[in-house]
Amino acid sequence: MTRPGEEASVTSDFVRSYVITGGRTLPAGDQLALQTLVTIAPDRTLPLGASPEVKAIWELLGGGYLSVAEVAAHVALPVGVARLLLTDLLDQGHLLRRAEPPRAQNVERDTLEKVLNGLQSLIG
Repeated sequence: MTRPGEEASVTSDFVRSYVITGGRTLPAGDQLALQTLVTIAPDRTLPLGASPEVKAIWELLGGGYLSVAEVAAHVALPVGVARLLLTDLLDQGHLLRRAEPPRAQNVERDTLEKVLNGLQSLIG
C-alpha cells in the first residue's frame, strides 16, 4: 500500500524477470515440459557474454541431467524464465534433452497380486 504522495513501485521480481528475458516470452513451439531432462552437450563451452543466470544454469547442468523444474528451483528463477533460458541454450546446440520415457502400460490385477504375494513370501 502506498502513502499519499508516493508512487507505487513495480515488484523487483517482475522487473528482474523482464530484464533477464529481455521481455521475450516462450515461443509457441516450446518443447521443454517441466519434467524434461536436460544437460550440457559434450565439448561445449559457456557462450560468450553469458548472463549470470545462464552461468548458474551451466554450472548446475555440468553435473548431469536435471529436470527443467529442478533447474528453475536450484537457480531460484521463475519456471517460465528458466524454460526460456534453457530453450535458448537448446536452440544454440549447448544442451541435450533426454527423450521422455513411454507411458507405462496397465498390468492385469492378477499379475500384480502374484507379485505382491511373492514379495510377502520373501519377507515372511
